[in-house]
Amino acid sequence: MAPTLAEPFADSSALTEFVINQGNGVKGLSEMGLKALPKQYIQPLEERLSMNKILDQEAIPIIDMSKWEDPQVAKSICDAASKWGFFQIVNHDVPVQVLENVKQATYRFFGLPAEEKNKYSKEHSPSNSVRFGTSFSPQAEKALEWKDYLSLFYVSDEEAFALWPPACRDQVLDYMKKSEVVIKQLLQVLMKGLNVTEIDQTKESLLMGSMRTNLNYYPICPDPELTVGVGRHSDVSTLTMLLQDEIGGLFVKGNEGDDDNWIHVRPIKGSLVINVGDALQILSNRRYRSVEHRVVANGSKNRISVPIFVNPSPSNMIGPLPELIASGEKPIYKQVLYSDYVKHFFSKAHDGKKTVEFAQL
Repeated sequence: MAPTLAEPFADSSALTEFVINQGNGVKGLSEMGLKALPKQYIQPLEERLSMNKILDQEAIPIIDMSKWEDPQVAKSICDAASKWGFFQIVNHDVPVQVLENVKQATYRFFGLPAEEKNKYSKEHSPSNSVRFGTSFSPQAEKALEWKDYLSLFYVSDEEAFALWPPACRDQVLDYMKKSEVVIKQLLQVLMKGLNVTEIDQTKESLLMGSMRTNLNYYPICPDPELTVGVGRHSDVSTLTMLLQDEIGGLFVKGNEGDDDNWIHVRPIKGSLVINVGDALQILSNRRYRSVEHRVVANGSKNRISVPIFVNPSPSNMIGPLPELIASGEKPIYKQVLYSDYVKHFFSKAHDGKKTVEFAQL
């Protein structure tokens, strides 16, 4: 029996069947014209973002990358990574057309029929590197998040051509390749800020040994104030480079220790949002910090975003860089296997910055 619009999916197994098993995702729910939010998506009060908690007067730094080697620009990148954990870059080397193409490819993939997308779900995907899903960790969550995603872990061009969905494969590969030059510029500057002057092959593997791109789709939501697009979390990456569309909805935590202080990352055409992930916080011995962020649901527009997560290799041990310890700094973190750190993150619901405690001494 189809659920009624007044009492949508009162039965959780019917919701799981429709959203997850059949591959309809929250996009499928959104397109049913529901009048109310299914109860499985209603977040506890403390996880909802009240609009009167938002700071409009503050903005994360906007950095012009056209002279990225200029000492003043380098200083502003390092300052932003230490103080804010987030900044936006403009006049970078990723062509605007590449960004437009990957946005169109995202809409193209999510426009596919459910059974087509479902070929890439956990149950059916030909590889762990390709995953279509919904929410964050449905098995572990008490309340679900209003988001569908396609996650693409880069192993090689050959694997991508063989296994990634043709609807978006070429555009995502192009976006990843063209972004690499900017990622290297940023890492060079950030390492220099820690007095690490040379990024050799070992360091490169530690900082950017693996990459994952997500295509995120946040469909129109009934009762958006009762749920979240993405709950409070920090990323497990070294750096995350995010392309957001013009709709906006990403919020970053302001002053540490103040739970009521959230800053909207306002979309700037052609810009990319950069944030420090936990891996870089650990490697820098907390000189650079990963910061909690979240995404709100939208009641009137579909929204997309495309993050590239730049990570250590899964087999790397991460801990404070030897150069920092050699100069006399006391380590705050122990050495942990990066794949264990990531496994821990995905084993639970989003819970702010708790994952980093896993590496604490």
